[in-house]
Amino acid sequence: MFSLSVLPPPPRYPSQPGGGYNGISATGGVLPMIETNNILTTPTGPEYQFLVGEGLYVLKEDLHLATPPPHPSEAPIQNPNPLSTAPQPATAGTQLSLINIDVGPLPPSFYRSNSRSDGVSGSIQEHPDERSQSSTEVRESTSDGGRLNSSDGGGGHFGSHAPAFGEGNTLLTPTPTKDSNKRRKPKNNMTKSNSSFISRVINHETLSKKLQERARDGMFAFANVNRAFQWLDLSSPTKAEYLTKILFTKAHCLSHDVNRVTKSAAHVDVVMGFSTGEIIWWEPISQRYTRLNKNGIINSTPVSCIAWIPNSENLFLAAHMDGTLIVYDKEKEDAIFSPEDEGTPLSSPSTAVRSSSDAPPLPRPTSSTSSSNNKTTTSSAIHKIHIQKSVHSKNQKVNPVSVWKLSNQRINAFAFSPDNRHLAVVSEDGTLRIIDYLSETLLDLFYSYYGGLTCVTWSPDGRYVLTGGQDDLVSIWSPGVDGTTQGHLVARCQGHHSWVTGVKFDLWRCDLDETTTGPGRNYRFGSVGEDGRVCLWDFSLGMLIRPRVGSTTHGVVGGRPLGEGSSRGRSNSGLSGGETVREGGGVNGDGEGDRGKGEGLRKGEVRPRAVEPRASTAVLPPVLSKIIDDDPLCWLEFTRDAIITSCKSGHIRTWSRPAELTPLGEQENKVE
Repeated sequence: MFSLSVLPPPPRYPSQPGGGYNGISATGGVLPMIETNNILTTPTGPEYQFLVGEGLYVLKEDLHLATPPPHPSEAPIQNPNPLSTAPQPATAGTQLSLINIDVGPLPPSFYRSNSRSDGVSGSIQEHPDERSQSSTEVRESTSDGGRLNSSDGGGGHFGSHAPAFGEGNTLLTPTPTKDSNKRRKPKNNMTKSNSSFISRVINHETLSKKLQERARDGMFAFANVNRAFQWLDLSSPTKAEYLTKILFTKAHCLSHDVNRVTKSAAHVDVVMGFSTGEIIWWEPISQRYTRLNKNGIINSTPVSCIAWIPNSENLFLAAHMDGTLIVYDKEKEDAIFSPEDEGTPLSSPSTAVRSSSDAPPLPRPTSSTSSSNNKTTTSSAIHKIHIQKSVHSKNQKVNPVSVWKLSNQRINAFAFSPDNRHLAVVSEDGTLRIIDYLSETLLDLFYSYYGGLTCVTWSPDGRYVLTGGQDDLVSIWSPGVDGTTQGHLVARCQGHHSWVTGVKFDLWRCDLDETTTGPGRNYRFGSVGEDGRVCLWDFSLGMLIRPRVGSTTHGVVGGRPLGEGSSRGRSNSGLSGGETVREGGGVNGDGEGDRGKGEGLRKGEVRPRAVEPRASTAVLPPVLSKIIDDDPLCWLEFTRDAIITSCKSGHIRTWSRPAELTPLGEQENKVE
């Protein structure tokens, strides 16, 4: 009898010739491993191209970031079990923060529109060498990765100007410096740090020279890969050579962001969130840093998403994996945090008082159908934000500035609206929350079709919110934040065969003509997923595939009830039976026309929307669906000249736009 045996998986990292399996010698000692450099290639062939209506996109270059091996202090896993369900340390695929430091923030008058009213030694070698503008001007001015980030000038939201976060609380006013033109720097020198948190910092030998000779209109990129964090110059012909590379001892950087308010040729503020819950504020030009939430003194759970608060020099928002959103001040010291108010549970089906740690899981919405009026009603627990510390608190000498408990499950991502007034948050519990973060109130709550939601973004005009999730769908939502429409699901986009990990609007292919209103406005957005696939979508209200009239389905999906779909007139998945869509997206009939109004609801309290069935939901097919990577994709961004994607194994791929393509709206305004 022969016994069958399963061979162990191949080694993840290279080992020396003649060495044992997975870099372990015959005596059990750890063999030294050498990390490779970044590799820049230019693959060619039909598999590195994809055709869309406007032309052919071609892979320009593939920058493969070197993945560092485990730190010597980490015990090697000799026989890893791929089927193990034991909790693993949090990690994330490669993501980029793009910035052009020579392009200043756009003025608040940018968005004028009539369409809306509103250092450890060891055997490892970690380095072998040791005013009013047209839509055309909008696109030309936003070179920071091609995105209309709020602090890039997206702050003036189509005729409205949002107040600063915490406005009125004088305790949040930044301490003035002697020289008003000089930015305050972090207090520690990273290159001379003896912190056990940082393993090694490697600067390019001619860093100062490269900064002086860089292209003025070029683009910097900050990228995470495993326990490494790299500062790259994407405009350099030797872009594979990093400007700075930081290797952390054990922590993985999961999210990072660049402050577009304080950026200049002499100063860049970068904030990083880690798998240990700690946060680093880094200024790369001076190579100085400060650790925040050290040893998890405020919150010990990993930071899944982090971003600077729009138009703020000091404040940034971090989402922790225990369902908490925390606002930090980069210049304040940390202190042990005790909630100032624990009298409001996460959801309040009763008046019982619980601490956030004992709060029950979020209840699913329930629905019932009345045969007399063929209408779905939703009854469920009331939800609101559990404010453990308000931005208006008088206790602002130390961090945190503000703490909001949203859920008992991890927050996966959040995004600020273009008007700098609202926040869209998606969580592992499958919810999309629309929050007025200036007043710290919950405006609306939606559920995914199935599973958790993983990514979120706003349209450039703030009309729509995109989410991607574990249901393999991209969903288009109308948040209804202008007060004239009811929040609802607009359409579901089917094209991915696995979890969707990134969504983004293509500003250069969106119709931003101020005179275009109603269903005629066109949008282009893209998505990537764990299936290695990129999808491009063209969207306008007039091109949605509508369900057949009268098709209704009832049931339960993923433990969440389905709302009844009835379509008379133009179908809309966010509407109950007997409702139709008015021009502009408003609601008439018997449905609630005003979000947040309901029996027994106070300000900041909402009931979640019932999940809409497929039979009553508009479906949007992609204009392109193509596998472009062998590894799961995790990020994408649109720039003026290219689409940039990244995957979990550290490949950053730049796809050139069609050479003959002139961006929408620029044909008549092109300067010869």
